[in-house]
Amino acid sequence: MTNGTDEVATLGGGCFWCLEAVYDQLQGVTDVVSGYAGGHVKNPSYQAVSTGRTGHAEVVQIRFDPKIVSFSDILDVFFTIHDPTTLNRQGADVGPQYRSAIFYHTPEQKAIAEQKIKELNSAQLWPTPIVTEVTPISNYSPAEDYHQEYFANNPNQGYCQFVIAPKVAKFRKQYFERLKK
Repeated sequence: MTNGTDEVATLGGGCFWCLEAVYDQLQGVTDVVSGYAGGHVKNPSYQAVSTGRTGHAEVVQIRFDPKIVSFSDILDVFFTIHDPTTLNRQGADVGPQYRSAIFYHTPEQKAIAEQKIKELNSAQLWPTPIVTEVTPISNYSPAEDYHQEYFANNPNQGYCQFVIAPKVAKFRKQYFERLKK
């Protein structure tokens, strides 16, 4: 449910199921849709994106109320729940479709993202620099219905238990005070 003043963020940080599962629980987030962005094929299928040849990244498009959670807060969570220093990979997921990316919607989002990356690189939280791309949103399309709310609908599936659940647990522990009630 949106309130008419929501903003939109589009982020790629590996598998979209992981990001969706986390952002669904964050206060101020009104909707999260798994999808694809940044490629050269219009409305690609999961099978096409999975080849790595469409140029798309798996992303989540997040609608949020900026009076409750800022774009900067959204990015803080983003940089907590994935490794922004690995090019075209998150864990066992390998290929450009799993790249770390911030697809900005406004010049303000671009500036905030670039500043956040600069601050994090200066803090040297990781042994290597952040490789997250910051690029304008392009060619976004929602993923197929069976990808939406995947973790919520398939909690006992192996990937959900061994890959997504630990990321959700880490997020819940670190951002306990920001969880939806």
